[in-house]
Amino acid sequence: MTAAQQAGKEPPVVIVGTGMAGYTVARELRKLDSTVPIVMISRDDGSFYSKPMLSNALAMKKEPQTLVSFDAMAMAAQLGAWIRVRQKVERILPAEHTLVVDNALVGYGKLVLATGADPRRLRLEGDGAGDVLSINDLDDYARFRSALTPCRSVAILGAGLIGCEFANDLAAAGYAVNLIDPAATPLARLLPQEVGEIFARGLGTGGIRFHPGRSVQRIDRLPDGYRLSFVEGEPIAADLVVSAIGLAPRTALAADAGLEIDQGIRTDAWCRTSAPDIYALGDCAAIDGKVQPYVLPIMHAARALARTLVGEPTRVAFPVMPITVKTPASPAVVVTPEGEGAWSIEMGADAADHAARAVCKDAASERPLGFALLGAAVEGKAALVKAMAAGRAN
Repeated sequence: MTAAQQAGKEPPVVIVGTGMAGYTVARELRKLDSTVPIVMISRDDGSFYSKPMLSNALAMKKEPQTLVSFDAMAMAAQLGAWIRVRQKVERILPAEHTLVVDNALVGYGKLVLATGADPRRLRLEGDGAGDVLSINDLDDYARFRSALTPCRSVAILGAGLIGCEFANDLAAAGYAVNLIDPAATPLARLLPQEVGEIFARGLGTGGIRFHPGRSVQRIDRLPDGYRLSFVEGEPIAADLVVSAIGLAPRTALAADAGLEIDQGIRTDAWCRTSAPDIYALGDCAAIDGKVQPYVLPIMHAARALARTLVGEPTRVAFPVMPITVKTPASPAVVVTPEGEGAWSIEMGADAADHAARAVCKDAASERPLGFALLGAAVEGKAALVKAMAAGRAN
């Protein structure tokens, strides 16, 4: 932000957060308005990188520092913005249109909350419980890679999307991987159980040992690693333990300011919170009642919000958005059903291919509501997306 902009009368658009959501809003806003002052506040160093790349950086032979595309200074120059790094927003004062940042006041005309989410943590017993790593940003990933250097085996708690992707990446790099989840199948929230079983077999051929229906009770340090113990069954030993049990939207700042919270920071379909001139998107937000922590929803929300910020109120219209699971051992593409329906499942002709095509359809209209594709069946993604989009249009 230039001195002229700081001295000008127009209050800035302040964006809290420099992840994908924050930077995408800033970029889209700058396309529409070349002069509006933009201030960004980052709790980290403000580097721009692709967070989804963290879960397959080993396969790409990428070191943590090489994942950064631009540092904060370069991003500030690109966006014509003032980026304040390693700073903490302590309070939002909605009535005064002001933030308290490191004991200083920062005014805003419009405020965008793109604060992201924190890793959920299991309550575990044992002297090794505090050593469990979570990977939610580049700093976390750098610590993980440093800890991984002397290791041969890794235990991953949680077989959701991120857990499966990290398991695949580690196994492909030659590590012994134990993937642990209380559900009967991996990706239990995305795949019907029958499809999840096929997916699990595909992971198994990639060298991943899946432990279904198991919850870790305690983690104890060993001379050369950790012992993971369960309520029932034999314990598991690993050199390193990673937790990937999901994310919790960061809502404390908004809640303390009196904003409405509903899973995430509650917004309408225009990303407007319950306070005037305050907006939210990304992992921290429940847009129109739903948290959507994936890349495509963030991109669509950011484009719509940028138009709203320049005075063209634009409703976020989410198209059909497939989720691609980066697990080469068992490729998967999913669109979670948008309503209640019945699944029809077709298996691949060769069980060794770990292929499946599952489509969820409305019982009355036969309209596809969602799908899950594995292996060679992922080639049918485009046709199903088109059919779903046509169904929505009708």
